[in-house]
Amino acid sequence: MSSLGMAAVGVALVLVTSTQMQRQATADGTALARIVASYASSAVPSNAFLTGVLSDDAADQVARRTSGFEADLVELRLWSLDGRLMYSSDPSATSGVAHTTRFDEVLRTGEPDAVVQDDVRRVTTGGAAELVVLDVYTPVTTDATGDAAAAEPTPGAEPGPGPTHAATAGALRGETVGVAEVVLDHSATQATLGEARRGVAVAVAASLVVLWVLLFRIVTSTSRRLRTAALENARLAMVDSLTGLPNRRLLAEQMRRAIARADEDDSRVGLILLDVDRFKDINDTLGHDHGDELLEQVAARLRGALRDEDLVARLGGDEFAILLPDVRTVENAERLAQRVRGLFSRPFELGDMALHIETSIGVACLPDHADDASSLMRTADIAMYVAKDRRTGVAVYSPDVDDSSPARLVLLGELHAAIERQARSRGAVLADGADADDDEPLREGDDAHASARAGRRLPAWPGRAARATRADGAARAHEGAPGPAAEVPAAQLEMHYQPKIELATGRTVGYEALLRWRHPTRGVLLPGTFIPLAEQSGLIHEVTQLALTESVRQLADWHRAGQDVPVAVNLSAHDVASSAVVDTIEQLLEEHAVPARLLEVEITETAIVADRSRVVPVLHRLGELGVRVAIDDFGIGTTSISQLRDLPVDELKIDRLFVTDLGEHAREGSEVVVQAMVDLAHSFGLSVVAEGVEDRATAHVLERLGVDRAQGYLWARPQPATLVGVRGAADITR
Repeated sequence: MSSLGMAAVGVALVLVTSTQMQRQATADGTALARIVASYASSAVPSNAFLTGVLSDDAADQVARRTSGFEADLVELRLWSLDGRLMYSSDPSATSGVAHTTRFDEVLRTGEPDAVVQDDVRRVTTGGAAELVVLDVYTPVTTDATGDAAAAEPTPGAEPGPGPTHAATAGALRGETVGVAEVVLDHSATQATLGEARRGVAVAVAASLVVLWVLLFRIVTSTSRRLRTAALENARLAMVDSLTGLPNRRLLAEQMRRAIARADEDDSRVGLILLDVDRFKDINDTLGHDHGDELLEQVAARLRGALRDEDLVARLGGDEFAILLPDVRTVENAERLAQRVRGLFSRPFELGDMALHIETSIGVACLPDHADDASSLMRTADIAMYVAKDRRTGVAVYSPDVDDSSPARLVLLGELHAAIERQARSRGAVLADGADADDDEPLREGDDAHASARAGRRLPAWPGRAARATRADGAARAHEGAPGPAAEVPAAQLEMHYQPKIELATGRTVGYEALLRWRHPTRGVLLPGTFIPLAEQSGLIHEVTQLALTESVRQLADWHRAGQDVPVAVNLSAHDVASSAVVDTIEQLLEEHAVPARLLEVEITETAIVADRSRVVPVLHRLGELGVRVAIDDFGIGTTSISQLRDLPVDELKIDRLFVTDLGEHAREGSEVVVQAMVDLAHSFGLSVVAEGVEDRATAHVLERLGVDRAQGYLWARPQPATLVGVRGAADITR
């Protein structure tokens, strides 16, 4: 509240209080004036007010009856009904005129009228003296006159023959017959009121000053606290609360400034991202308190070991960032990262425990690896995870390991579109086939088969519905939604088949189905180009669904043609983590009337080891269904002998890495390794397949070592089913 506002409030309070006190003083004086008037009029007969003449006796009576009020009474005047002066306590006042307006108002309303005014009629030895008086005009009624009592009949008295004063008073009882003007000395009251006003003014002023001081202190204190809180909030918004380091927001701001300066100076900006390995295990084992203490110690080491211009920030969790605003070369940034890694060679003291921890550090520089702050953060993050995956400690960003580059994202979108386009193409073909079948009678047993084809849908794998919706949107955005008469597009994803050869006889005893993507602009793409993308994005289930469907359809065609040759389909680690793949295989085999023994699935050794508790039950279900299971890429994983013994598998495929070592320039001891694998597999009742055979010398060595089957470019490259069908499922070694 401002000073003027406080002053206005104070003035208002004084005025209101003063007015109320003045009104109360006037009311008290008016009440006294009415008492004086009643005493005076009780000595005056009512007819005197009518005639305007008061006898000397009556005047003396008035003087005597009001003598008790001499201390307060300045003057008493009695006015007749027509306004003539009947009586005045001032001997010098022999005539006078009433205040016409006030006189008439009193007669009209019957209520007193009081006015505070100055009276200068009093004369003292020093001259005229000014006196503050309360001049009250009060009405006189017949009830208050001297002959009012006479109007009451005396018990036993006989009425006289003519009219009397009492009769006249009785006839006018209650009516106003005159006015008494009572002038009271109001000086003492006014003086008291003045002192009261001054006291009130002082009290109000003092109260307002105190109030203002209190409010000022409250406002000042509150404002100070708010400013402090605002500054603290602003600081906390930019600083990590646990370590006191700048947070991600402040780092981003400093990165933008550093990049702007680098653009002007044609310099380089470096970013180092650091992640504490196994921090979750530390939290789970030692508790979050010790985990927080470890992070504080990490922050202290980083902060104390770097240059003043370098910025250390905590991004969250166990991730830290180091901004290098001016680094000369990428090699310098890498050397600094190695130095940072060296900070963790000493153990961290957590209570009574010395804890050794490892870190994974990623390095990226602008403009070498990025062109803005966002891409610099992304590339450094990719490098950090490369260091973590490869356990190298420090890694510098390389586009070769960037799975999230724009080109790969475009390829992923095109894979979505290709799968969706092929699904629509397959649906259109099935619909045309159903329409054609309507014109032909069903053969015996076909009714159930047709019902299954028309009414069943393949089981939904985890996440399929959401991804299918996204894929449909991507495909439609890419090529436009086809109309009713749209031409069915050619399939881009197709299965190629590579034969498996029995080494003892040279016969083709099976095929491995391998997916190929006939890209419209990039040509034929091998699975290594797009399968990792599908696994990272969750699209791998749709890819596997397509591979299984096409392979089982081909098996059905060969089966109807009398060629019962098994086909092996590769399953991803993501596929065998859920039993939904077994439901899909079972329904496909039933829908196409294919015996389960003709379908094989291949699962990598690393997939089995990675999540054995979830994979093994799926393998058991496949075995119960009659589908053969093979361990692919055997030898590069960490499967133990006891695990291999207990796995429900039928076949073991030796990785091409070991097969390549058996050629003309064989590595010493390579045959011993392969022989051990073969003997181990045979001891468990498993057949052995070697893949990647490209020359006859290697084939002869494998046959000598006891390998049952082999596949590779020596016999045939993977080919579409149409070409395989031309050559048949017979001997293709010649």
